[in-house]
Amino acid sequence: MTSEQLWINYKEKDNREAKDELIIRYVPLVKIIAGRLYNNYNAHIEFDDLLGYGVIGLIDAIDKFDHTKNIKFETYANIRIRGAIIDQIRHMDWIPRSTRQKYRKIEEVIEKLQKIYGFDISDELVAEEMGLSLEEYSKLLGEVTTYAIISLEEKIDDNSNFDIKSKNIEFQPEDKYVDEEMKTILTQIISKLPEKEKMVLQLYYYSELTYKEIAEVLSISESRVSQIHTKAISKLKISLEEIV
Repeated sequence: MTSEQLWINYKEKDNREAKDELIIRYVPLVKIIAGRLYNNYNAHIEFDDLLGYGVIGLIDAIDKFDHTKNIKFETYANIRIRGAIIDQIRHMDWIPRSTRQKYRKIEEVIEKLQKIYGFDISDELVAEEMGLSLEEYSKLLGEVTTYAIISLEEKIDDNSNFDIKSKNIEFQPEDKYVDEEMKTILTQIISKLPEKEKMVLQLYYYSELTYKEIAEVLSISESRVSQIHTKAISKLKISLEEIV
């Protein structure tokens, strides 16, 4: 049976079996999204847990999806599934207070230097401002990478249904306006980043490469990719806080 017929059977005929079949049919989408997020959180959460949260988001998406609209379900579900997983992760509050404090300190220093030198701030400059050696600063960036990603996602989520790598929008006109505005703001901020930081963001979010794959493309270490990524998203979050 086609997906179109399943939607008709469920939405117009309230057929429970059609809903079950839709869930089964789109579970692979949940696995893709959960797998992507697992790359960020694997040290702190089980993949099966992420998958479970994602299925909850999938069911919610199926219940709320309007099949009469000219929008692909995958487009709508991507936001719902990802949002459900991230919401659950946020509620777990498993990130140590010390990690949050370290990241906020980095943010404060980058924000200060950014106002003076713009977006092209060297690691040496940030390390010096923090009173750390370059080695100590690099290690610190590695420690806060996961929280940096969550922090940016929370900031975006608080202001929009926008997904950093997605062109997806919700159905309501006001949501579309907010998403388009957020998309424009992020595009403008990213365009100001140093070339290597832009490249890492592009390869990570749009091309969906792993740190290992990005390292091979850019001929640098995985840890260096992680550091560049952390710096880039810190700048994005700082800039978003100044604008929205």
